[in-house]
Amino acid sequence: MRVLLLGGTTEASALARQLAAAGVTAVFSYAGRTDSPAPQPLPVRIGGFGGPEGLARYLMTEGITHVIDATHPFAATISGNAVAACAATGIPLCAHERAAWVAGEGDDWTHVADIAAAVAALPEEPTRIFLAIGRQTIDPFAAKPWHQYVLRLVDPPKGRLPLPGAEVIVARGPFDAASDQRLLAARRIKLIVAKNAGGAGARAKLDAARALRIPVVMIDRPALPPRHVTADPEGVMAFLGHPATLGV
Repeated sequence: MRVLLLGGTTEASALARQLAAAGVTAVFSYAGRTDSPAPQPLPVRIGGFGGPEGLARYLMTEGITHVIDATHPFAATISGNAVAACAATGIPLCAHERAAWVAGEGDDWTHVADIAAAVAALPEEPTRIFLAIGRQTIDPFAAKPWHQYVLRLVDPPKGRLPLPGAEVIVARGPFDAASDQRLLAARRIKLIVAKNAGGAGARAKLDAARALRIPVVMIDRPALPPRHVTADPEGVMAFLGHPATLGV
């Protein structure tokens, strides 16, 4: 058995520890968008594959027997490529996907389909907005430059941002609701734009928004081709024929 683990998330790092503890031969793949990725207990590969055809070649050349997709829920390109490459090669694929966030009592969410719809949903009057969407998808918001944007990024931005006067907070989660509540209040945030990434590590801003009665523009997850999905590491390890290791 030789596993390709498509990672970049907290869940992927937890799976890497499970695989290492179980003695499973595996390769951890990073897309390369983060300057200082977390160290892993597995051999690491950084960079793209060259589309579904390139990924299929890699799987065959490297003798991969199983693929685990534990990428971000919005990494639609690599997830789609994994489905296509595994279908072409006959290699089993399992996606480890976090459950999506669901609005509860006290939440004020406006659901939109994508980034363009999120930009369209912004108010016309100048507003202090917390963009919790990562660096790769902020450019479209330059269409409404009169807003005062606050961004939280994992790495310092390289070069000039397309949003004039934007404040950048460099921080790596997980975050907690109390700290995020203080952050939002101190910046006088009136609106949050977020991707429905799910998981516990980034949920704090939503709990803080509920407490402060701040509305949220929630970008729904992109549609993906049908695939085998599990929400827990035990399901992934069962897919590989190994029991999960407790406490890892």
